[in-house]
Amino acid sequence: MRTLLIWPILPNSFWSYQATLDLAGLRATNPPLGLLTVAALLPQDWEFRLIDRNVQLEADADWEWCDLVIISAMVIQKQDFQDLIRKGVALGKKVAVGGPFPTSVPDVALEAGAHYLILDEGEITIPMFVEALANGEEQGVFRTLEKPDVTQTPIPRFDLLNLDAYLAITLQFSRGCPFQCEFCDIITLYGRKPRTKTPEQMLKEFDVLYNMGWRRIVFVVDDNFIGNKRNAKVFLRELIPWMQAHNYPFMLVTEASLNLAEDDEMIDLLVQAGFTMVFMGIETPDVDSLKGIHKEQNTRSSLMESCHKITKAGLQIMSGFILGFDGENPGAGQRIQAFVEETGIPQAHLNLLQALHNTAMWQRLKQEGRLIETLDDFAAAGSQKSLMNFVPTRPLEDIVREFIHAFWNLYEPDAYLKRTFRHFCMMEGKRPRGNRPIGWHEFNLFTAVCWRQGILRSTRWRFWYQLLIMALRKPHLCYDYLAALGFGEHFFSFRHEVKANLEEKLPALRTIPVLQPAETSEDLYVKT
Repeated sequence: MRTLLIWPILPNSFWSYQATLDLAGLRATNPPLGLLTVAALLPQDWEFRLIDRNVQLEADADWEWCDLVIISAMVIQKQDFQDLIRKGVALGKKVAVGGPFPTSVPDVALEAGAHYLILDEGEITIPMFVEALANGEEQGVFRTLEKPDVTQTPIPRFDLLNLDAYLAITLQFSRGCPFQCEFCDIITLYGRKPRTKTPEQMLKEFDVLYNMGWRRIVFVVDDNFIGNKRNAKVFLRELIPWMQAHNYPFMLVTEASLNLAEDDEMIDLLVQAGFTMVFMGIETPDVDSLKGIHKEQNTRSSLMESCHKITKAGLQIMSGFILGFDGENPGAGQRIQAFVEETGIPQAHLNLLQALHNTAMWQRLKQEGRLIETLDDFAAAGSQKSLMNFVPTRPLEDIVREFIHAFWNLYEPDAYLKRTFRHFCMMEGKRPRGNRPIGWHEFNLFTAVCWRQGILRSTRWRFWYQLLIMALRKPHLCYDYLAALGFGEHFFSFRHEVKANLEEKLPALRTIPVLQPAETSEDLYVKT
């Protein structure tokens, strides 16, 4: 079976780092790990071609060559996802789809004409799909409530990639999260019981990347790496000697819940294993809002003190923040901005709240009659250009204006340089030192950063002063520091795009109702 695996175009967003990639001579941030895993789960006597449309578009010859097209997608890729389905069907190809977006909203793929929907987790549904093909079935939807044992998941087919096109390569250790944040769809997709691979599995995947010559970022893309703390520590204890023996060839990045600050041993293991950055969903410094969305794990200790503790240990924090929670008081955007400045967090992923399909929040708002279907814009969902898709408890126009103001100020170049420097100055923990080479892409990026921030912009004096201090006091952090400044180049330009896009929508927002305490769901339904 000649199989064309396609990853749709990702529109420019917070995570695309497009300006940074352009400066470094790279094409995309991460490869599609899901499709690489799908290729490993399918019969290995099939032939595969992987097309990441963020790296290179497919050719007519690719469509002519294939017997089967398999497309995976996230919500932000909706437009290209549907276009690819329609093109495949028009060319007479059998089209199968899977991934988080069609799993959550299968109707979108069916309406576009997909023949096969391989939903939920592929370890179980891909064999069902292969059996259906063998039986000559022309279409089908393959689903399961069962959660697979990921210790049986094969090594992803990294050999299908052009490694030189990517900023980071992705691996996965676990699936699922033990918490029950109301707005999050991870527990809907993967459950609340985290399942992990074995250390032996993970080290084999590390071996593959190392032997392929990869020497940059490895992003362990678990939605909560410490969801199963016991297994995470077992893996880290095995990973440390591997990293030491290979002279720390990778910069490791992952995602974890903020209760990481409660576990000194876990923090130390992460640092000693070579993790340099961790993404955390802080969401808001407003404790009442955190309680309202059932994010109790962020209310047990001081958010500020937790961030400072993790940073001091040597881990750079990336963070997620959200505006628009029920009961949110005016000025939430300013409070988030103040929190980010105080913690020095360089990359703060600020978004307007979206009710994702099938989450607890979606179900609640649907029952309350508060969903606004006309604002349910899948094409923009997941980006800073998407509006809230439900009736908020304060004027949507006010929330959006706060968002524009906060996002614009957070990524003003001088402010970004100041807090990035402060963040790295906080790091006191001793990171292990590797012998990772500075490649051509890093050289391109760092040269561009010096030219733009050190010569062209008004940041020039601050840039050189801070870089000199960093080189003298913390030379082992200079690589990471310059990389963080390089990421800033994306945000400096992206903030203009976000501001212009949202300001264009502001006049229409005055027609969106505001939830009144005495209103019934029926009243809101009539209004919307």
